[in-house]
Amino acid sequence: MSALNVNDLPFEEKPLHVPSLSELVEVLQNGLKSSFAEVSVTEVDCPDLTQEPFHLAGLGISGKPLLLELGGPPYLLPLVDRSKVYNLKEIVQKILPETKEILAVGAGAGPFPLINSNCEGIINLKTNENGTVTNQTHIARVTPGEKELCELTQVPKEEVRCAILANLFVSEGKPGKVLRVQCKRRTGEDNFITSIRNILSKQYKDKVVGLGGVFLLKNGKAHQHVMRDFSKTPIHTEEELNSWLKFYDMPGTLIALGTLVTAEADLDLRLQHFHSFSTTNWGGHYHYDTTPDTVEYEAYFNIGERIVRVDKPVVTHQFGRD
Repeated sequence: MSALNVNDLPFEEKPLHVPSLSELVEVLQNGLKSSFAEVSVTEVDCPDLTQEPFHLAGLGISGKPLLLELGGPPYLLPLVDRSKVYNLKEIVQKILPETKEILAVGAGAGPFPLINSNCEGIINLKTNENGTVTNQTHIARVTPGEKELCELTQVPKEEVRCAILANLFVSEGKPGKVLRVQCKRRTGEDNFITSIRNILSKQYKDKVVGLGGVFLLKNGKAHQHVMRDFSKTPIHTEEELNSWLKFYDMPGTLIALGTLVTAEADLDLRLQHFHSFSTTNWGGHYHYDTTPDTVEYEAYFNIGERIVRVDKPVVTHQFGRD
């Protein structure tokens, strides 16, 4: 199944508020103390993210950083729109037309035509100057049958499609200064990403701030879901949605990719979305850790300069966005 023609897709964009990294260090260092027993927020040189334990397709997350939101839950619920298949290589090249190399990492629905089944996408690919793609994207699916295990696989290197929806942090994939957030022992109710987003929302109020990149759940477990194959009956409520999803408690180390943004900015945005993979066959959509006394997070984030909204649904709803 071929992807939609990129030139037929509607594109919108808005600038984001871009505080300095040093300012965010202070804001998050103070704010996260109410959610975690140990907190360290610093501005650092980005480590080589192609190496363990990160396994990203690019060295860093700097260079023309932006947030990309593609499609949305209304194309999945109440029933799937199977026409919504996207070519990520073409989309990011249209957004950054003069850029030689582009890294896109984040959360989305995987390319269901590849395996003839719905799946989670942990998107992790880089377009190269010579036209090739470095592809470390994984998909997670629920195996058919009674056992319903989580199955994680890496896509073929030429597979650059996703479907339905995606939230991606896009950059030139260069090394540079980034925000490192280290937290241990959760004491608050909110998960790691929600804690950060709420702190930024409170600080910046009507100024929209967006972050993205990678975080590690280094110790403990996380409650994560994997979508089963597309539902044959309409899903209209959160209760019906949760019955369709398959939930697992997944052990670290988990490598989570995605974005967060403090407000919708009249673009019908998903405020946070991270998918994780591991080297031990686990992968899925991050909800929260289930081991607050032992959990340990380490994140490397950068600040988006703008947000690009592609193929925004005309008819929308607000469920299925947790």
